[in-house]
Amino acid sequence: MDSLTAAAARALAAGDPLGALNRVALRDDPPALALRGIAMAQLGDLVRAKALLRRAARAFGPKEAVARARCVVAEAEIALVSRDLGWPAKALDAARATLEAHGDRVNAAHAGYLEVRRLLLIGRIHEAERTLAGLDPAPLPPASRTAHELVVAGIAIRRLRTQAAAAALGRARLAARHARIPALTAEVESAFLVLNTPAARLIARGEERVLRLGEVEAVLASKAFVVDACRHVVRDPGRVVSLARRPVLFALARALGEAWPGDVPRDTLVARAFGSKRADESYRARLRVEMGRLRRVLRTLADVSATKRGFALAPRREEAHGAVLAFLADGESWSSSALALALGASQRTVQRALDSLAAAGTVQSFGRGRARRWMTPPVPGFTTTLLLPAPLPIG
Repeated sequence: MDSLTAAAARALAAGDPLGALNRVALRDDPPALALRGIAMAQLGDLVRAKALLRRAARAFGPKEAVARARCVVAEAEIALVSRDLGWPAKALDAARATLEAHGDRVNAAHAGYLEVRRLLLIGRIHEAERTLAGLDPAPLPPASRTAHELVVAGIAIRRLRTQAAAAALGRARLAARHARIPALTAEVESAFLVLNTPAARLIARGEERVLRLGEVEAVLASKAFVVDACRHVVRDPGRVVSLARRPVLFALARALGEAWPGDVPRDTLVARAFGSKRADESYRARLRVEMGRLRRVLRTLADVSATKRGFALAPRREEAHGAVLAFLADGESWSSSALALALGASQRTVQRALDSLAAAGTVQSFGRGRARRWMTPPVPGFTTTLLLPAPLPIG
């Protein structure tokens, strides 16, 4: 590599694309074409950048496998920025393997981070975590460590772990300062905005307010009954029911959840679920059918009941079975018939309460038929060392 090419490469590494172009803009040799392509990508001309990188990759000789692999990685990054997610991932894997085989750990790691970012964009978070686990940022330069922490923060944000995301972004900010690349620092600061800008709306008791990401995490971690319009699920602290593939049922659940604790008129439900302005008899019949389906789907989470105007949603609470829990709190095993006698209720009512509590993991049973008994889960046992006898006094 001659002095001008080396100087241009250093300028690009420092985030100075104009300085790089001043040195190689008029050259058409393969290294200069590659550097020009990367510089144009940093300036935002992605179409021109892709064309230059492809020219460079074709111009490199058969003995210059590392240079071609670097072009492939750069082109993959352009595809990622352009959201061209159909770009062949196998080519990136092959380029990464070539770079690792020739000892170019920095660019190999960069290829790995590009793959993790692609997996995040298409929602494959588990695969992204597995790929990231195989990347060690410790020996990498500050710019690569910044990229690593940004990916860690991205996974944490998608997992709604805001404290972990903030910690990762703090490490990314420190690494970006050491890298002294203004564009990288700006990217980290932009990522910080995600934690501090409104991320969702909370509609409760007819009132609406915006939530930041940390507040969304707190709501989902609370004991609240939530109709999640982002993931199209209905959840309470112990259960999640997905309605992502049942849009009509989710539209009904959302309308009922927004109106809770009130009810929703049938005309409104028909408009929300079916898009009709008037609820004629056929739509009312269809609404009854869909409400029956919603009632079955949400039977472990909530009750859906008919009212004079329409329908209402009532989240199930363990307090509704508080009397049953009170008798089981003594730690002894009870039969359903004994509980029914003690409560002055029918055995069928008690059995339904026990089934509901068992589905929530609050009570457990053992035995079958008439020998079936119910009790609350036992407290975890003591460690073995606490069960050993104390040492006898000597003498």
